[in-house]
Amino acid sequence: MKSYCLRQKFITPRCPEQNGLVERSIRTFKEQCAHRHRFETLQHASRITGDWIASYSNRRPRRAVGMKTPAESRALAP
Repeated sequence: MKSYCLRQKFITPRCPEQNGLVERSIRTFKEQCAHRHRFETLQHASRITGDWIASYSNRRPRRAVGMKTPAESRALAP
């Protein structure tokens, strides 16, 4: 972890709600990105994964905010 400058974060012990969010996020990533591509190199995997994360984080509508994208939600915030 340290050699890649990554920081590990743990969920709160005995808190299944947090684990469910993480597990669902991983499942979505696998279904929508990892299983749909054949990565030829680490750089290729990094580019495809980065593009997917950017799209998922910024352009994917969220049911919790009335099917608006995060950008649309931020624009409506006071």
